[in-house]
Parts: sequence; structure tokens; C-alpha cells
Amino acid sequence: MASQNDIQVIKEHLHVLEQRLLQPEVRSSVKDLEILAADDFMEFGSSGKVYNKEQVIDVLSSLSPVHMILTDFQVKLLSPGMVLTTYLVGKLSDQGEETKYSLRSSIWRFKGGKWQIIFHQGTPKQVP
Repeated sequence: MASQNDIQVIKEHLHVLEQRLLQPEVRSSVKDLEILAADDFMEFGSSGKVYNKEQVIDVLSSLSPVHMILTDFQVKLLSPGMVLTTYLVGKLSDQGEETKYSLRSSIWRFKGGKWQIIFHQGTPKQVP
């Protein structure tokens, strides 16, 4: 069983990785996305579409940059080497105001000495 200290270290590390995935320069980088997403990655998009790794990389690498803020980050240890992250994302307008929100969840797997995202879902949320 993981200690509270172990869980805190995992939380801090996955928080950094989730924040990286929101950065425009990472979202548009095929190389970075290849490293962060597992080969068996799957996403349930807010549109209702289901995406695999290749499809997500194609979509993200072609989008215009969007700036986002991650808050309310939490982790739940599902099993050794498997973690659920949940958080709220606010998309920023060009003026720096939060305009759209979504609840996000991801499942991360530790394999081969690194964490990779294997599942992600974003659900639109009304402005708080």
C-alpha cells in the first residue's frame, strides 16, 4: 500500500503532467504527445466522439492555441501504478478571462519507468 508521502509525490508529478498537457506548445507537439499518451490511449470527447491516440494527436496538433487554467486537482490511487486524476479547467479568452469550464478526468499508468495517460474525459460545466 502506498504511503501518504508516496501519494503526495505522485499527485505532484501528475499535476505537472496534466498542466503540461494543457500548454499550447505541448498540445501542438506530436513528439510530446507521443511520449505522454500510452499507445492504448482513449478519450471520450465532450462532443460525444471517442478518440484513440492517433486521432487525438491529429486533432490537437491542428488546433489553434488555447490558454487554460487547471484548478481543484485531486488524485485517487486505483491500484499500484494506476491513478485517477480529476480537476476543473477554465479556458481563457484573449483578454485573460475564464470563459468556458470543463470537468476533467484522466487515468494514468506507471509502466516502463514513466507515467502515461491511458484515458481522458472532458465534460462541459456551467460557469461557476
